[in-house]
Amino acid sequence: MRRWTSGGEQEVWIDYRRLFHTNREAREKAEREEYERKNPKIQQQFADLKRGLEAVTEEEWASLPEVGDLTGKNRRSKQARQQRFYAVPDSVLAAAGSAGELGTTVVDDGVTSTTGGSSSQDGTMTNFAKIGQARDKVLQVRLDQASQNGTVTSGNATSVDPKGYLTSLAKSQLPESAAQVGDINRVRELLESVIKTNPNNGPGWIAAARLEELAGKIVAARNVIARGCEHCPKNEDVWLESIRLNEGRNAKVIAAQAIQKNNRSVRLWVEAMKLEDDVRSKKRVIRHALDHIPESEALWKEAVNLEEDPDNARLLLAKATELIPLSVDLWLALARLETPENAQKVLNKARKHCPTSHEIWIAAARLQEQLGQGEKVNVMKRAAQVLVKESAMPKREEWIAEAEKCESEGAIITCGAIIRETLGYGLDEDDDRKDTWLDDARGSINRGMYETARAIYAYALRVFPTSKTIWLAAADLERNHGSKEDLWAVLEKAVNAVPRSEVLWMMLAKEKWQAGEIDSARRVLARAFQQNPNNEDIWLAAVKLEAENGHIDEARDLLKTARQEAPTDRVWMKSAVFERQLGDLDAALDLVQQALNLFPASAKLWMMKGQIYEDLDKPLQAREAYSTGVKAVPKSVPLWLLYSRLEEKLGQLPKARSVLDRARLAVPKSAELWCESVRVERRAQNMKQAESLMERALRDVPKPDQGILWNEKIWHLTTRPQRKPRSLEAIKEVDNDPTLLVAVARIFWGERRLEKAQNWFEKALVRDSDLGDSWAWYYKFLLEHGTEEKREEVISKCVSVEPRHGEVWQAIAKNPKNAKKSVEEILKLVAAELQ
Repeated sequence: MRRWTSGGEQEVWIDYRRLFHTNREAREKAEREEYERKNPKIQQQFADLKRGLEAVTEEEWASLPEVGDLTGKNRRSKQARQQRFYAVPDSVLAAAGSAGELGTTVVDDGVTSTTGGSSSQDGTMTNFAKIGQARDKVLQVRLDQASQNGTVTSGNATSVDPKGYLTSLAKSQLPESAAQVGDINRVRELLESVIKTNPNNGPGWIAAARLEELAGKIVAARNVIARGCEHCPKNEDVWLESIRLNEGRNAKVIAAQAIQKNNRSVRLWVEAMKLEDDVRSKKRVIRHALDHIPESEALWKEAVNLEEDPDNARLLLAKATELIPLSVDLWLALARLETPENAQKVLNKARKHCPTSHEIWIAAARLQEQLGQGEKVNVMKRAAQVLVKESAMPKREEWIAEAEKCESEGAIITCGAIIRETLGYGLDEDDDRKDTWLDDARGSINRGMYETARAIYAYALRVFPTSKTIWLAAADLERNHGSKEDLWAVLEKAVNAVPRSEVLWMMLAKEKWQAGEIDSARRVLARAFQQNPNNEDIWLAAVKLEAENGHIDEARDLLKTARQEAPTDRVWMKSAVFERQLGDLDAALDLVQQALNLFPASAKLWMMKGQIYEDLDKPLQAREAYSTGVKAVPKSVPLWLLYSRLEEKLGQLPKARSVLDRARLAVPKSAELWCESVRVERRAQNMKQAESLMERALRDVPKPDQGILWNEKIWHLTTRPQRKPRSLEAIKEVDNDPTLLVAVARIFWGERRLEKAQNWFEKALVRDSDLGDSWAWYYKFLLEHGTEEKREEVISKCVSVEPRHGEVWQAIAKNPKNAKKSVEEILKLVAAELQ
């Protein structure tokens, strides 16, 4: 900030500033006037003209044209608006069409209808839709008559072949449509320029000829390609095109001219042979061709194919192999025509000339199999050694394809030999060989090549003899695609190789038992006990075997021994279940109590104790069992559910709510507990509270587990018209949940869209085949809309899968009354229970 030393200085500064501002304002004013003088406004420029308008008369004003918008954009938009078209109703078109006609329709009072045909004197309207339908029917009748006559004529003939007529119609319409799309004239000029510029360009002549053919000018096309042959006499493609465009004798003449110019062209000789009508002429042409090109493999193959006498074909092949010793196909063809002894000599010669051909080695192996020496002479072992030495060893996938080809042609021994000698090639020990071979076997099974898959499993088991995974896969192959004897043989080898695997022992015992070999199954389990003395699975399998066959005392004794030898909570629980199924509830309760003293943290034992008290009609004791159980095992969702349902059954709704509230605190994100809370309110007709709980549940439960919640919401908390939109929303939130997929299938079922419903049921089964409720819903659907064959197929698949989960499935399958029922019977019971 400036500081003044005296008042005089301040006054001088003020005067200076005033003078400066005055001068600046004068300067700016002068500059502005100068700018306005040089750049006058529009109104100033036309001021004198505006004053001259005073002399214009009214007539002159009236004759002035309208102001037009000459800008391009507005002009085009206005023109578009003026040329806009609108759809006219059929009634207007019909009235306009019949405006000049005389009506011939007679109304009820006998008076002819008015001119125009659209309305009569009494006000009735002509139904043009029905007239159109009648015309279509007449046309259909005429077409049917024509199709019955079946003759094709031209001109004014009344008998036509519908298929031929449509074909000819399509051909006649092709040039016109092509002209509209491709602008044939423009393309013709372009191609003419190409062939004039470069007359030796064969593709240009071919393109020009095909353009004329496309335009329907076949004569012009022939002339064009003939000129092309003159300019390109050494181009076989041009000659072949000329042969194609001509017919009969002309084509033969052109072929002869082409061969004169190109007597080394195999394609021209073959085409000339095809033009001949009889076999004798074809042979003559091919022999002429072989005189000119004796080293052509294709010509020798054509010559052999024309021979009907095997002896003549053999002579031709013998000569061909002398001239073309490197042709594997010719050697193999000659070997197939020879006797087994001579075929062996032929293949030995072929191996000398073509040491890198694996096809010849495979043919030799198949010959040995044909002679019955496939097991004695291992040709494929020598083949692998030679091919590796020659660096001509194919890949593993190629060998598998060759093995499958041998299997499809019945050469089973050769198929196995190929896999045995080549499957390990190219795979090091560091590679994941086991998974690779399992994938190879599954691929062969999917293609229906079961012998190849068996050979792959056999080789893999020689490398990994103790692999339980491979043994189970091999057993599964025999179960699905083999005989029971083969399955038993595989499982016997498996238990000998992996004696500590209780799964393999139980599988063998089960297969024996299901085949009715009860004593054999007992012996298998006895051997299993020796290898696995304290294994609970084997003990329980033995108990089940005896119980299913009605040997109750033996089963009870086995359980008693098992509780001593393998005292696990599962053994104790199965003991209690066994007594409960027999109806001895007191003995079952006693066993459960003893088991709880040993295993107080076993949720299943607490559940069984409560269920036994319910069976005894002692709800208070059952409540006490459940109450104590949830304290001992607070994370057990099924135990909480049983506790809540007992309270609800006793009419203690507040108590049931309280139990579920405590359960959700113990297991906070359980979809089953939230769903049960919603169902309690729904069964109590408290729908608002149920909807509120559902919203909280969908916020609290992780999305992958929400399937059961959405299913409940769709079917019980949503009106029928909103179910489909709600299901789409659910699928976006929870992808591929089997419960939800079944819900969508049921919606389509309700809409009578049966094919879609079936597809969604099958999607659910593919997603989780262990869910018994999905199988039951699908079977229930097929009971109404499926065939007997399809129902049997579903039952068979369900029995093979043996589902163990599902809300309704578990409730029925674990009911003591259904203890001895088969999977098929359980399936039908569940289907009848579902609503």
